[in-house]
Amino acid sequence: MLVEKEMRQVLASELSKYMEIDESIVVVDADLARANGTLGLREKFPDRALDVGVAECNMASVAAGLASYGFKPFITSFCPFATRRICDQITISIVYAKQNVKIVGTDPGLSAEFNGGTHMSVEDIGVLRSIPGMVIFEPVDQVQLYKAFPQILEYEGPMYIRLFRKKPDLIFDEDSYEFDLFKVDTLVEGTDVTLFASGIQVKQALDAAEMLKKDGISAEVINVHTIKPIDKSGIIESARKTGCVVTCENHNIHGGLGSAIAEVLSEHYPVPMKYIGFNDCFSIVGRTKPLLEKFGMTKDHIYEKALEVIKMKKKLSVDCWD
Repeated sequence: MLVEKEMRQVLASELSKYMEIDESIVVVDADLARANGTLGLREKFPDRALDVGVAECNMASVAAGLASYGFKPFITSFCPFATRRICDQITISIVYAKQNVKIVGTDPGLSAEFNGGTHMSVEDIGVLRSIPGMVIFEPVDQVQLYKAFPQILEYEGPMYIRLFRKKPDLIFDEDSYEFDLFKVDTLVEGTDVTLFASGIQVKQALDAAEMLKKDGISAEVINVHTIKPIDKSGIIESARKTGCVVTCENHNIHGGLGSAIAEVLSEHYPVPMKYIGFNDCFSIVGRTKPLLEKFGMTKDHIYEKALEVIKMKKKLSVDCWD
């Protein structure tokens, strides 16, 4: 069952499944195959599961070269090595050259825990979102990653997959969930405030919505799994319904999900907004739960921000009539 697997296990099993079907799929690692779950692919596909060693820029360049010959490469590493370290290769060799390369970065933000402070990417979405033509996808759980794989493979072009490596909280039901790469998921319908969330923050947003419900406040919870290109119509539709928004992300509040949603709403439907995420700071080494508390990213913090934007909305409504 998917619920029993870690995200890296789902990644490896889906790659294995589709590599058996499609001989053009290639996996390129940079000395982290064991950590990312792809080590077993080498035994099964010795000619198509490669390791370039601790040479991430080379990994990206090799993948770009393979793609130019019709292969479909997946490159995998920890988030900082799969994004900021190879930014030039991604920009020029992959995206500018219009190569069909899928980039998998694992352990985003504070989920890196004890890998080290330098390994905690709070900027990876912002870095890659600024590159023209880059798709950015952050699956929230094992079911979503599993359901997404056919569309990931079908999409022709560069894509960054921001992957929690171990077991996240399960959000979706394997039997009923229908995935659309370019459409948001409305998890809870609401009328008073919208909580837009991505990755591990989705569970926090759902818990915050339950807290708000006890206070008689109807919160809409939306999982924004694809941050670029963002689902503009889905964002605007929810903002029109609720009139105020809180964004929740495991990333710097500058350049990530919050910025992407603010760009949409400032142009099409401005509403009061608050942001949950890293407030322009780096993370530190530690367990996820206490770090969520330290950086103001828990359900309680989301609850408080929701109350603030609702108050802003009400004041705005009164001021408009004065």
